[in-house]
Amino acid sequence: MSINKVILVGNLGRDVELRHTPGGAAVAKFSVATNEVWKDKAGQRQEHTEWHNIVAWGKLAEFCGTYLSKGRQVYIEGTLRTRTYDDEKGNRRYFTEVRAGVIQLLGPKPGGAAGAGGGAPEGGPAEPPDFPPDGEEDIPF
Repeated sequence: MSINKVILVGNLGRDVELRHTPGGAAVAKFSVATNEVWKDKAGQRQEHTEWHNIVAWGKLAEFCGTYLSKGRQVYIEGTLRTRTYDDEKGNRRYFTEVRAGVIQLLGPKPGGAAGAGGGAPEGGPAEPPDFPPDGEEDIPF
């Protein structure tokens, strides 16, 4: 038995890049920052920021393109995937990303209600749903 599960709570480091494959499937890519804070042996506060590359597909990608923007706090569940490619010099490169399966919005929209940048596109719903929406899971009780 093996488990490949990632759970992150962090903030988007950039706006979502939403594209479509030639077959029409939506794919969203963005980065999320998580922070770790601790005190070292001397009692000094230390902080480390880790950046995570996120990819979402299909309806979840469309959700990301509509509701996510730089600075937004999110909860993400997914799996780790490592892709390989050869760079222009022929060197093998590895790229690890989180393939999102569940995304929930946390906290207020960045920039507040005054529209100081970020947030959902104009005309979007004021309260976006979590994804996947409730009721799409078949729970027998």
